Amino acid sequence: MSLKKHCNIPIFIPQLACPHQCVFCNQEKISNTFSIPKPNDISNIIDNYLNTIGDGVEINIAFFGGSFTGIPKDEMINYLKVAHSYVESGKVQGIRISTKPDYISDAILDILAQYGVTAIELGAQSTNDKVLLKSGRGHKFDAIEKAAQLIRNRNMELGLQMMLGLPYDTLELSIQTAKDIVRLKADTTRIYPTVVVKDTALERMYKKGDYQVLSLEEAVKWSKEVLKIFNEAGVKVLRVGLHPSDELEFGKSLVAGPIHPSFKEMVLTDLWFDLLSNKNIHKGKSMISVAKNQLNYAIGYQGKNRSFLQENGYDIKFIANNLLKDFEMDVCYN
Repeated sequence: MSLKKHCNIPIFIPQLACPHQCVFCNQEKISNTFSIPKPNDISNIIDNYLNTIGDGVEINIAFFGGSFTGIPKDEMINYLKVAHSYVESGKVQGIRISTKPDYISDAILDILAQYGVTAIELGAQSTNDKVLLKSGRGHKFDAIEKAAQLIRNRNMELGLQMMLGLPYDTLELSIQTAKDIVRLKADTTRIYPTVVVKDTALERMYKKGDYQVLSLEEAVKWSKEVLKIFNEAGVKVLRVGLHPSDELEFGKSLVAGPIHPSFKEMVLTDLWFDLLSNKNIHKGKSMISVAKNQLNYAIGYQGKNRSFLQENGYDIKFIANNLLKDFEMDVCYN
């Protein structure tokens, strides 16, 4: 039995709700969105997406790009009314929003519940108070804890996004953030290595030498370590790495940072390298079965894992097995 496919219709509202910007933030350039859709515009956006989506897909309308619940109340409700009409008609199944933890309250959640919001993603970024302060988040960890609990109390899906390599951050602090996200019972998460974007406070810090970006190798390693924590706890990881865009490139809006079109594949390659190393596979001919969606990652980015094994005396063939789950493997010796 195949699992039902999911699809989000993204509606980006960059900076509309933020009274201040975090040091890393320029949402227009990150989302490649330079105009803010009005409530009256989003029906066209939704209809255009619906015309391209086939049958048998679970569809959600997703308000991303800013702190949605920081929008003036009447304007937020106008957006939600349009989106909710598609839920009522059965054309979409739910509404997702993203926001900051300090923009969540019971009064806000009353409104979101009334208009069919089913999932809330909080930009937690870090659970360390000093990292939050240095990053200009405007709140401490207790705001994340409180908001997460309020959302869980409503039985809404809870997402807690995290960023790696923020000012003052370390691998140990990022691992603690991942453990805190698990402890707060998040259903989903996203893992974003920090990059330096033009026209941000972080760019000024970087140019003054007050901030150093993670190398690509460091970002892959950090992402792998936190991904292990989420996998073990059953937290669904919606994204690893920033979504590539025409604007977010070196020479355009990207100043520095670990961004790569195959970033997720590189992270999962390293994760599978660890799994294979710990399996104590015998040298000689063998066949390794993995879940179909993990086959390319097990073989490795540019065949890295297979090549390493072959160079060290292992004659291995990788095959897909639909009965296996993510990160499971069977080894058969010839």
